[in-house]
Amino acid sequence: MTHMAIQEQLEGKTVDWMEKVSDEQYGAAAMGQGPSSAAPARSVPGAAGQPTPAQRLIGDVSPKLVELTDNVLFGDVWERPELSKRDRSLATVSALIAMNRPDQLRSHLVRARENGVTREELIEAITHLAFYAGWPSAMTAISVAKDVFQEK
Repeated sequence: MTHMAIQEQLEGKTVDWMEKVSDEQYGAAAMGQGPSSAAPARSVPGAAGQPTPAQRLIGDVSPKLVELTDNVLFGDVWERPELSKRDRSLATVSALIAMNRPDQLRSHLVRARENGVTREELIEAITHLAFYAGWPSAMTAISVAKDVFQEK
């Protein structure tokens, strides 16, 4: 029998698989007994043959920035196993709120929801950050979040 898990929660971290694994490989990974031979899924946005968001936004102006965004940021940094994608999303959203970057916040709120961060957790993070990043940043962030939540 083979197993193919697209995404699962394991000890509070999201685990991604991309290929079939044997019962032994699946069991070893589920029990935390060493690395699996299954390759982790890449989170580079954009379906096969489709342009990534970075390609659509700035591909005609800065191909190098697109390459770095797609291959280094989303193809490497976001794939490092030390933090789950959920935790990376929460850290990224928090940084964007603190820097008052509403344009980038919008897409990362969507990504955070896709990575398992709940609406309530995002609202609480914004509320918490009001005391550290400032009220104006939190008010801007909650307005962006309200729009994103209504779109879903």
